[in-house]
Amino acid sequence: MSVTLPNASLDDALGEARVRYVRANPASHGVHDKACRTMPGGNTRTTLFHGPFPLAMESGHGGRLRDVDGHDYVDLIGEYSAALYGHSHPAIRAAIDAALARGVNLGAHGAAEARLAQLVCARFPSIELVRFTNSGTEANLMAVATAKAATGRRRVMVMNGGYHGGLMYFGGGGSPVNVPHDYVLARYNDLDGTVALIEANGPELACIVVEPMLGAGGCIPGTPAFLAAVRDAARRVGAVLIFDEVMTSRMSAGGRQQLLGIAPDMTTLGKYIGGGMSFGAFGGCADLMALYDPRRADALPHGGTFNNNVLSMAAGHAGLSEVFTPAAAEALFARGEALRARLNDAARTAGIAAQWTGLGSMACVHFGVTGPIASPADLATEDKAALELFFLDMLHRGFYLARRGMIALNLMLGDAECEAFAAAWQDFLAERQPVLPG
Repeated sequence: MSVTLPNASLDDALGEARVRYVRANPASHGVHDKACRTMPGGNTRTTLFHGPFPLAMESGHGGRLRDVDGHDYVDLIGEYSAALYGHSHPAIRAAIDAALARGVNLGAHGAAEARLAQLVCARFPSIELVRFTNSGTEANLMAVATAKAATGRRRVMVMNGGYHGGLMYFGGGGSPVNVPHDYVLARYNDLDGTVALIEANGPELACIVVEPMLGAGGCIPGTPAFLAAVRDAARRVGAVLIFDEVMTSRMSAGGRQQLLGIAPDMTTLGKYIGGGMSFGAFGGCADLMALYDPRRADALPHGGTFNNNVLSMAAGHAGLSEVFTPAAAEALFARGEALRARLNDAARTAGIAAQWTGLGSMACVHFGVTGPIASPADLATEDKAALELFFLDMLHRGFYLARRGMIALNLMLGDAECEAFAAAWQDFLAERQPVLPG
């Protein structure tokens, strides 16, 4: 392991870490070079790219990963919350194998989709009826479309820094590839400002889409007061409130809405609820969802070849019924809370300006920010170089997390892995203290 000299700069330390990374991962480098011949930048999923070149994984078992160079890692990112069950959980693997044995593409209704729908509706009381999609992105697109059709209005409120899939990304205010709705951007956790915007746009506002905790925006929880105020304001102006719980659904058996006692009009889901398979869902009150009842002459269409694919239906049912029980959800939340508190305590003790934000089993580290973090705007002073150094140093120590500093614990990680990561964090702070922001 390298040692940073007291007079070294952050740039020097980062340069050394990059060189070490390149030398340690020649096979990943080769995979990337080959991919660049047929994909732009060798990439088909922007989130996974990082410099100098991305790691290529070969396999995953339990709570661990192995890359093509033979390095083993504790998997702390959990497929950005989708791998809640770890890799090849026995109950889910058995359900997938059984589904494969019966045939994959049947092109018809099946009993499995109703079984999964029943579980989802039981867990989320605000979801009286539900429809499945292939991803959280699709779920959010459909939820917004539903709200616009139901209200006859065109305007969509989102939060600056929010993320609702590849076509609804509002980091830095938005993306050129976003679906071209008439957006109103509010500041996350700004209760008075957001309520004023809702009321000012009320007659034209179809819906408000909000994550109960910003995920890609930095694992920033919405305050209970803010989310409750948005709920009340949406009701006053007749706008549909959509909770994007694609990530925060893991915070309890019934998502963060259950923890807060706040019922949205619609909820979107994805990630782990399909048992690790491709999955998304949108649901809500019966009046809204009945718009898709094909028995109606005026029914809205919603197609999708793989909406009810047998693998996702089987894996999702096994996961929710056998593995991610209410007790398991509560235990995972507590484990994450304890780990984040320990990480923050270590940073304070070391005198390093680093904050771990988050909720339950999800967290994200921010270097160089000394004040409270309530919205992405509060991250303007974040030290990106320190974050990259942390990412590369953790890879060197055998911990795989998101390049942006996010972790999402999976159920196959226990106290030993959390203890090891906390120790690695303390070692990192001690070794790199001379170049980290204080």
